[in-house]
Amino acid sequence: MIFIYFIVGRVMQNILASKAVGISELKANPAAVLSAAEFEPVAILNRNKPVGYLISPSVWEALADHLEDIELVAIANSRLHDGKPLIEVSLDEL
Repeated sequence: MIFIYFIVGRVMQNILASKAVGISELKANPAAVLSAAEFEPVAILNRNKPVGYLISPSVWEALADHLEDIELVAIANSRLHDGKPLIEVSLDEL
């Protein structure tokens, strides 16, 4: 992923996408912007400031799966360190 930086006033803004379009371009041709978002996010800009990101359904599904995995790891770690003794169990016993 390429980071694009815009200086707005005295503050530098990061764009967390390799592609960026203005909101006017999105309104004029949303199908082209959607096809550009096939595997990477597209930053939506308004007056050179990021106002949103557009991602494809496949990217969203992968992101949601990854977030769910992170949540499950956190739950497993909290249960692992809850102070209760560990019980060894074989796969056949399950």
